[in-house]
Parts: sequence; structure tokens; C-alpha cells
Amino acid sequence: MTVLEERTVRAVAAPRAETGWGALLVLLTGTFITLLDFFIVNVAIPSIQVDLGAGPSAVQWMVAGFGLALAAGLITGGRLGDLYGRRRLYAVGLGLFTLASAACGLAPNAGVLVAGRVVQGVAAALLMPQVLAIINTVYTGARRARAFSAYGVAVGLGAVFGQLIGGLLIRADIAGLGWRSIFLINVPLGAVAVAACRRLVPESRSATGARLDLVGTVLVGLGLVAVVYPLVAGESAGWCLVAVALLAAFAGHQRRLAARGGAPLVSPGLFAARSYTVGVLVSLAFQLTMASFFLVLALYLQDGRGLSALASGLIFVPLGAAYLVTSMRSGRLAARGGRRTLTVGTLVLATGYGLLALAADAPIGWLLPGLAVAGAGMGFVVAPLPSIVMAGVPAGHAAAASGVLSAAQQAGNAIGVALIGSVFYRAVGADGVPQAFALSLDVLVALSVAVAALVRLLPRRAA
Repeated sequence: MTVLEERTVRAVAAPRAETGWGALLVLLTGTFITLLDFFIVNVAIPSIQVDLGAGPSAVQWMVAGFGLALAAGLITGGRLGDLYGRRRLYAVGLGLFTLASAACGLAPNAGVLVAGRVVQGVAAALLMPQVLAIINTVYTGARRARAFSAYGVAVGLGAVFGQLIGGLLIRADIAGLGWRSIFLINVPLGAVAVAACRRLVPESRSATGARLDLVGTVLVGLGLVAVVYPLVAGESAGWCLVAVALLAAFAGHQRRLAARGGAPLVSPGLFAARSYTVGVLVSLAFQLTMASFFLVLALYLQDGRGLSALASGLIFVPLGAAYLVTSMRSGRLAARGGRRTLTVGTLVLATGYGLLALAADAPIGWLLPGLAVAGAGMGFVVAPLPSIVMAGVPAGHAAAASGVLSAAQQAGNAIGVALIGSVFYRAVGADGVPQAFALSLDVLVALSVAVAALVRLLPRRAA
């Protein structure tokens, strides 16, 4: 019996057999508001600049501070859940996120707002890995598939409708709050979810009695910062070598610690399962095509077509509607078709991006078919992919495995934004916004097809 298998046997027994759907609602509330805040802040930047006198550096760190803190803490946050209780870490993370949202909404100056965004990122890193881990632990069979599908719906809606929701809140100007409402809306939602967490969400943890690997925590945190920071700050010199050195040192430390019978932050045994190892790579590659697409689409609609934040948000509706339809069916399709569902989804997504590229210079209405096709493709991938990746993960390592998966997704987002953003901005000066948008989409088509090829390396069926 391997060390990983032995610890899995000694893991705390799964919570009660029939966990109600109220637990899932609590988990998805935290998922939705954290992802919403990741995307929604872009809409509010012009208002924040005027109200707080925020300069370009402050604006950059409002976005980058959240992403850096999130990326640096995801793997450690996952392991903390395995060691000290996933429900406990979820509740702590959501409570901290709620308080940080209040601080952002009440910020008297840009410095306080940036600090609040960093704390939001730390809090998100604590709660996000617990969501997939708890779902993977407390639900089984068809109920687990439905729970993962619901998770995919929440993730997609937070990303797709973030701009629309932000535009509506700012336009409504509730109680004269303006942009502050995009943060303050989290406070009642978070407070209710935290209050319900202990009653509705079962606790689960590993029973090894191990301690946190502090050396591994420092190495992986610095390594992930070295990956993400140069991408969000536009400073590439030397950072690649630093990131490789730190992550290589982390991997070596984890192997040595496991060989001595210790408790590494991420057990090397996790990567013995092809579904998990390839699944993490597929997730990273797929995320290259997601946040980057939303970025260039928003820039195209507002800078190229002259639409307001609210009007451009409304353009996302066909995408969101198609996503909702396919994501609600994709779990059942993946249970029967396995990796074929992901292959179809990525190819449908590539088709949608291609249609949008062809319509870049056409009247605005010609964008709608491409948006609907792209949204349908996203729904076929985003919802079932976490279930496929996490299917063979031992219960005692569920949150750590979720943390690695989430970190890979965040790295993919950052790399994709840097890559596609660079393509877009280089083309804008020479060819204009529509052509820059079309060129960016051509690259996204190629990336989506490459992801479809990578999916073929997954096992035919989830474990």
C-alpha cells in the first residue's frame, strides 16, 4: 500500500450519506460572488478613477492584487482544508471575503481599495479549493454529477454576466452608492451563506494528524507569484527562470518529503492518476481561451463599437443563455460520453470564435450567432471538466487536489490574458480595433483546437 493509499484509508469517513442540496447552495453562493468580483470590477474602473482619483498604477493593482493573492494561496488553502476541515476553511474564507468586500465598498481612497482587493484574493484562495473538495466528498454517483454541473453553471454565470450585473448596479445607483454597490452587494449574500454553513454543510478532513508543510507553502506561493506577476504587470525579464527554479524546488521538496513518510503540501501520488494529471493540463490550456476572450470582447464592444458598459453587457446575454442550456445538460452527456463531451465542447467553442472573427466588421447583430455558439461550447466544457479531473482523487487529499486544479486555472487565465492581450494591442495601432479583435479570435480558434487534441489524452471514462 502506498503512502497516499494508506492516508486515504485513514481519512475521516465521508459525512452523512444524503447531504441535502442546501449545502450546495451555500457553496455555490461563495463561488458565485468570488468569481463575480473577479470580473465585475472591470466595469467600475472608470467610475472609481473619477471618484477616488485613482491613477493607472492603482487601477492596475485593483485587478492584479486580487489575482496575485488568489494564485499564491490556492494550493496552500486547499491543503489547509484537508488538514483542519474543509467546511471550517470555507466559512473562514467566505467570512473574510465578506468583510473585505465591505472594506472595498466603503474605501475612502484608492490605497484602501487596493488593500481590500488583496484581502479578497486571500479569502478567495481559502474558500475556492474547498468547494470542489466538499462536492467531491459529500455527494456520490448521479448526485455528484448534478452537483458538479451546478458548480459549472455558477462559475459560468459569474464570468459571463459579471459585466452585465456590474453595469446594471452602477446604472441603478442604489442609494447613491454608484460603483460601491458592486462590492457591498456581497455583504448580505456572504453573511447569510456563512450563517447557514455550519447547519447545512457537513465537515470533512483528512485524519492523518499531519502538520502544514511550511517550506512547501513558501516555495509554491513564491513560485506562483513569479508565474502570475510578470503577466499582469507586463514585466517578463528574468521572471520565467525564477518561476521555474522555485516550482522545481517545490516539486523536489514534495518528493523528498513524501519519500521520508512526511506530509507534503501536494502528494506526488496524486499525479499517478492520468485523469488528474492530464485533466489539470487540459484545465490550464482551456483557461487560456476564457478570460482572454472576455477581455478582448469587452474592449472591442466598448472601444471599437462605442457601447456603454451596460449595453456591452447586454450583448453577453446570448452567450450566457446558450451556456446555461448546455451546462445543465453536459453533466449527463459527460457521464455517458466521457472525454468526447469535452472534445465536442472545445470544437464548438472554436467554431463560435471563428464566427465572431468573421463578423468583426459586420453590423452588431451579426455577433449574436457566434456568441451563442461560443457560449454553448463553454457550457459543454466548464461544467463537466472539474468532475472528470477530480473523479479519481482520494478523499483525504480532495482539497489539496482542488487547490492545484484552481491554481492551474488561474495561471491559465493570466497567461491567456497576457498572450491574447498582447496580440490585440499590437494589432490595434496598425489595423484598428475590429481587425485586432478578429486576429485575437483567430489565435483563440487555434488554441481551442489544440485543447481538443489535448483532451484525447484523458482516459475514455472518468474513474
